[in-house]
Amino acid sequence: MNRRNFLTTAATGTALLPGALAAANKFPKGKAEHCIFIWLGGGSCHIDTWDPKRKGDAKLKKAGSYYDAIDTTVPGVQVCEHLKQCAGLMEHFSLLRTVNHNVIDEHAAATNQMHTGRPTSGTIVYPSIGSVVAHERGKVADGAPAYVVMGYPNLTRGPGFLGAKHSYVYLTDTDSGPTGLTRPKEISSARQSNRDRLLNKLRGDYLKRNPNDTTIAGYNASITEAQSLAGGEFMSAFNLKSEPAKLRNAYGGEFGQRCLLARRLIQRGTRFMEVSFNLNFINGTGWDTHNDGQLKQHILIQQLDQALATLIKDLQATKLLDKTLIVVSSEFGRPPEFDAGGGRGHQSKAFTVALAGGGLRNGRAVGTTDDLGKTVVKKPVSVPDLFATIHCALGINPHKNLYAGDRPVPITDHGQPVRELFR
Repeated sequence: MNRRNFLTTAATGTALLPGALAAANKFPKGKAEHCIFIWLGGGSCHIDTWDPKRKGDAKLKKAGSYYDAIDTTVPGVQVCEHLKQCAGLMEHFSLLRTVNHNVIDEHAAATNQMHTGRPTSGTIVYPSIGSVVAHERGKVADGAPAYVVMGYPNLTRGPGFLGAKHSYVYLTDTDSGPTGLTRPKEISSARQSNRDRLLNKLRGDYLKRNPNDTTIAGYNASITEAQSLAGGEFMSAFNLKSEPAKLRNAYGGEFGQRCLLARRLIQRGTRFMEVSFNLNFINGTGWDTHNDGQLKQHILIQQLDQALATLIKDLQATKLLDKTLIVVSSEFGRPPEFDAGGGRGHQSKAFTVALAGGGLRNGRAVGTTDDLGKTVVKKPVSVPDLFATIHCALGINPHKNLYAGDRPVPITDHGQPVRELFR
């Protein structure tokens, strides 16, 4: 038995046990084909959005929600008053109100955990959920990347030990697409073709001499993929003006246009999209609402509401909603108490991740927090459980082993999907 087979057998040995352990490995298999992962970087406040509680008062330092709660189309489920449009579409949502982890004061570490499903490790770089989905499902159609990030690139979004082939294409401009795929004006088509032929020869010669260099092979695969994206359907997605003006306006500002572009990209075959909502200039702090950042937080929430509700209705109109899982996530939530400046600190012991579409049994809130949203009272959802739910919705076995060299690494860290969401 070689080392890989030995480690695989050791890692999966529990599957040989009878009864409950074996049964636990039978996972639901969803039918979603795409995922739009909306990232509210900074730590969005769950009790000011998806899990409202009794109203507090920042000036009096009375703990509680900052806004009033409103009813939704799902009886018994309320949200913040600034999520009016989403409230009217709540039958398409599942609110996971008891997501939790142990990282509190470190944004980078918490962001890593909410992208890889694991704490930062000193011995291995884990792949992001986008890279895992790209690895397991690939792109839906030729001529489109499997994984796109709208926002600035970061290691936590990367492929880790899966290698460059399963990394992302990143965008910071919704108008023109990735600048690295646009040929400079002074380079003619003929000159570019000559460059490509020379590069392909150099790459081929190197790999003949070094057939076991998987790192360079991965980079070569990425270059080939980039070359295939430089024209055609993928680049045409960035012509947002081809959409009706009424629809573009319904999506709203920059974040809304990113959501519209996400719909256009999945129509062209992208599997996993991360859409960052990180426009900090709106309130000075973005979703990290310490001190005065709290005062204009409602503008962020209103823009989220407008874009997200329009995305859901647009996907429904284009018959893509059941095929597209929407995830609205952040690195942690925020406590009910107000800080000295009238804002809030960080809280990871209980916060909400919202899911929508994806063919799930939506129209529900999963789990219960206490009367201030500080602690989990019923049905905790760990980060591995959240990731297992997303993977199952996309038809991926969350306990399948990937390999960091010879080391088997399960896709999730023993995560169990929220089974009530599956048909």
